[in-house]
Amino acid sequence: MDNSGKEKEAIQLMADADKKVKSSGSFLGGMFGGGHHKVEEACEMYCRAANMFKMAKNWSAAGNAFCKAARLHMQLQNKHDCATSFIDAGNAYKKSDPNEAIKCLNASIDIYTDMGRFTIAAKHHISIAEIYESDLVDIEKAIAHYEQAADYYKGEESNSSANKCLLKVGAYCAQLEQYQKAIEIYEQVGANTMDNPLLKYSAKEYFFKAALCHFIVDELNAKIAVEKYEEMFPAFSDSRECKLLKVEQRSLMTYFFPTLIYQEFDSISRLDQWHTTLLLRIKKTIQGDEGDLK
Repeated sequence: MDNSGKEKEAIQLMADADKKVKSSGSFLGGMFGGGHHKVEEACEMYCRAANMFKMAKNWSAAGNAFCKAARLHMQLQNKHDCATSFIDAGNAYKKSDPNEAIKCLNASIDIYTDMGRFTIAAKHHISIAEIYESDLVDIEKAIAHYEQAADYYKGEESNSSANKCLLKVGAYCAQLEQYQKAIEIYEQVGANTMDNPLLKYSAKEYFFKAALCHFIVDELNAKIAVEKYEEMFPAFSDSRECKLLKVEQRSLMTYFFPTLIYQEFDSISRLDQWHTTLLLRIKKTIQGDEGDLK
């Protein structure tokens, strides 16, 4: 479907809205008290134009139109409408200009936190984190926004949502070789979930991931950690994750230990890239230790 006509209509609507904004601040506009009404009309026109630009897939123009609407809403002290327009702008810019999308989403977050709407602010921190993950590939900044989202969720007692964000942080920290931070997160989430009847079965996975990080750093601490997890969460002792980790305690912690884990897990369900990467690092660590002993 050809939407070029919509784009032309949107451009004209933008021009008309600009004129309304200018006239609202004029001497005559102020004198007859029509300025406020004209700004409201201009807001509506910018939003209509933005939606027409979306139909024409001109995402930058749509983002710009929503931004203009947002600024006018702020001028009118319509905080909620302002935040909504910034989000609409951010969603449009996601398809054309990730950096502008982040600016708009940050602007909406500032408004929502000022209003005490921390759950909504957290949701948009996640949106920013996802842009840094997939479009800008800046993992450190993605981590920062996931952490902020987790803090806001925790403050609002949305612990399940907070844990999801923390798990993203933990996964990335392990990839970036920030093992101690990853361990702390996996242990924290494991402890948070092990007493929840609906979530307790996931706890063994988090303790397993923490243990894998431990093995890369220090074998003795890994042993102690596994024992601690068993004490904290007795169901962990009977899990296949724990049994595989205890291969080491049967004096089989050799070059083949990561391969045994890989084969055991991969035969049941395909291991993801995260597990594969960590197992290869454990293997490399063991090879290095064996080299030091020769």
